[in-house]
Parts: sequence; structure tokens; C-alpha cells
Amino acid sequence: MNNYMNMYYGGAYGLVILGLIISLAASANCKLTFSKFKKIKSARGINAEVVARSILDNVGIHSSIVQCAGDMSDHYSSAEDTVYLSETVYGSNSIAAIGVAAHECGHAIQHHTGYAPVNLRQTVIPVADIASKVSYIIIFLGLVFGWTNLIGFGAVVFIIVVAAQLITLPVEFNASRRAMAILRDGNILEGDELKGAGKVLTAAALTYVAALVTSVLQLIRLLSLSKRK
Repeated sequence: MNNYMNMYYGGAYGLVILGLIISLAASANCKLTFSKFKKIKSARGINAEVVARSILDNVGIHSSIVQCAGDMSDHYSSAEDTVYLSETVYGSNSIAAIGVAAHECGHAIQHHTGYAPVNLRQTVIPVADIASKVSYIIIFLGLVFGWTNLIGFGAVVFIIVVAAQLITLPVEFNASRRAMAILRDGNILEGDELKGAGKVLTAAALTYVAALVTSVLQLIRLLSLSKRK
């Protein structure tokens, strides 16, 4: 058992450290970018909630728009058909807030237009949540009893988690592309304002890329453990 625990915490463990650094860097960059552009007010002075309502109304979508607690907790719930905007976004007229609100509206539009990757993601995510928990239990048992085959099976189950994160990427990038096109074509933001909103959305998207990279590194580590004798 000690030998396998040493394998788990040594050598390939550096991959997890690398993944953690990448994730922390992406998260810090996202927060810093949002913090920078939330201080810059849009020239038109319209707050994010009004922008979101206008975007959805223009395409005939009647999703609710609700303020939610927390910082950077913005999201779209397809089950409730509701766009949730955080306290720092909902009533703000900053270009960062408007960009985030437009992005969440992008998710609402994806849902109502039947964007295929969204439907696939909604199917995979519940399975991935279970796989995430089960895989670590299996791997832990494999480490305790020194069964490399069991560790390998846990790694295979963990592939579902990686697949879910991979599917998430086109969903997030597509929502951002929709948001930028809406903001540009609707003259909601212009010039440097539009560039600023783009930087905010790119920084947010990179956190999903970082999460995927971290999971891939974890998978590589688990597979390497399963092959050791």
C-alpha cells in the first residue's frame, strides 16, 4: 500500500501541481480582467439587465432575468429558462457587466434554437458528475489494495469527466461569439468598449480551457499509475 501511495504522491503528482498552477493563473486573469473593465462605464449608460432584456426580446425569447447572490456567479439555467446575473453585473453599466450579460443571453439563445452541443452537454454533465465521484472512490481503493487494474478502471471512468469539459468548450466559445456579434451589430458597445468586453469574455473562456487541461493532466497521471507494477 505504501508503495502505491508513494507513487500517487510522487513523480506524476507534478502533473497535478502543473494543472493547479494553470487553473489558478486562468482564474486570477479572469478576475483581474473583469475588475479592470468593470470600472469602465459604457458610453450609452445602459445597465446590463436592460441590455439582456433587450437582447432576448429582439429575438423573441421571454426568459426571465434575475439577480443572484455572489460575485461572478452569472449563469443561464435551461431548466428554469432564467438568466441569472450576479450582484456586480445586474445593475451595472460597465462594459464588463454588459459583456457578461450578453454572454449569458447567448446561452439562452443556444437553448431556444436547439444548438446541438448544448443538448449533448446537458446529457453528459449529470453522468460526468457521478463519474467524477465514482472514479476517485475506485482509484482510492486501487491505491489501498495495490490493484493497478482498478486504478486503470478509475482512470477510464474519469475520461467521462474530461469529455464533459471538452464538450463545454464549444458551448462557451459559441455563446461568447454570439454575444460579441449582438453587441457589435446592435451598436450596444463600440470600438474600445467592444474590445474590452471581448477581453473579459476571452479571459472567462480560458478558465474552461484551463479546467480541461488540468483534467487531461490528471488523466495522464492516473493512466501512468495504472501501468506501473
